[in-house]
Amino acid sequence: QVQLVESGGGLVQAGGSLRLSCAASGRTFSSYAMGWFLQAPGKAREFVAATSRSGGRISYADPVKGRFTISRDNARNTVYLQMNSLKPEDTAVYSCAAVLSTTVVVTAERYAYWGRGTQVTVSS
Repeated sequence: QVQLVESGGGLVQAGGSLRLSCAASGRTFSSYAMGWFLQAPGKAREFVAATSRSGGRISYADPVKGRFTISRDNARNTVYLQMNSLKPEDTAVYSCAAVLSTTVVVTAERYAYWGRGTQVTVSS
């Protein structure tokens, strides 16, 4: 069982930056592939970024490429999402997720564990 807690969301102006963190419980964090997903009001959950268990393989959704960076610190049981050049359309609840996998996982349905999410609001 893995418990995930996100932090770092907030209100920021367009063009600004935020760094989201996702802290995981347990002693086997390095066995889990991790991902970030967003859900805007009235819309389906969308993939944002994912990393393999070592951090050696990473995948991004096209809208965030070049602006967002996912990273992980297995010693701290934490995965991060650095968000730069934020746009109003990035406004959503951002959630992290974990799954036992040796590869990068970009499909939400494959993830076994989810955090409750953190709100990101970008004003124009």
